Amino acid sequence: MYNVAGIRFKKAGKIQYFDPMDYDLKADDYVIVESARGTEFGKVVRVMEGVDAADLVLPLKKVIRPASLEDLEQVEENRHDAHKAFDTCVKKVHEHKLDMKLVDVEYTFDRNKVIFYFTAEGRVDFRNLVKDLASIFRTRIELRQIGVRDEAKMLGGIGPCGRMLCCSTFLGDFEPVSIKMAKDQNLSLNPSKISGLCGRLMCCLKYENDEYEEAKSLMPDIGTRLETPDGPGKVVGLNLLERLLKVKLQDQDQTLEYAWEELSKKTGQPVN
Repeated sequence: MYNVAGIRFKKAGKIQYFDPMDYDLKADDYVIVESARGTEFGKVVRVMEGVDAADLVLPLKKVIRPASLEDLEQVEENRHDAHKAFDTCVKKVHEHKLDMKLVDVEYTFDRNKVIFYFTAEGRVDFRNLVKDLASIFRTRIELRQIGVRDEAKMLGGIGPCGRMLCCSTFLGDFEPVSIKMAKDQNLSLNPSKISGLCGRLMCCLKYENDEYEEAKSLMPDIGTRLETPDGPGKVVGLNLLERLLKVKLQDQDQTLEYAWEELSKKTGQPVN
């Protein structure tokens, strides 16, 4: 069993787990850790005790120390310099006439590397750009191409619902979203209605999908003929979340609504 500290390096980034060593860490503490990218500054979001080894990726990297005031000042300096590096890179991109859009710039905590995030329609030959940037910043340069969903996560914004984007506020990972989810939820399939700022299907289609799938597996399909307390009829509508059926009665020119749970207990069985 292991004691672990869950740490984020960005506001809505993926949580990574580290060995807290003998430090008494709490949520919202800032720490310095050794990661695959080198020395990094992060924020503790959870501390857990007695975690099974099967739930972790071992070996755990270690927390070097709680962050000091000097470390916080270093982070602020890095952010300030990253803004200036952004402007410099944009100018160089125009000079080299590259078909790419710069999205963000990040200094690693130890300033051993500057990472430039960009989007582009296809592959970009940025070798000469890297040489120019390396001569200016005198450190390692990495240009990383990202997708439109990652761009939206970095830039943030307000979604069609009027709230800040989920990906930029709390979603650590992107989960697969399909058009079938929109169909199951009886949503308009107009792309402008079900797409986020990134132009992809909205992440929130996933939130209630399990509930819809469970309801769909329990309730009859539209077109199913069944018996009701008012006589035989055909299912013409479904409210999956509330488990309601709209049934058009066979011998009457009317459509009635039934709760599936009550109907199935009585006579609501499909008619062969």
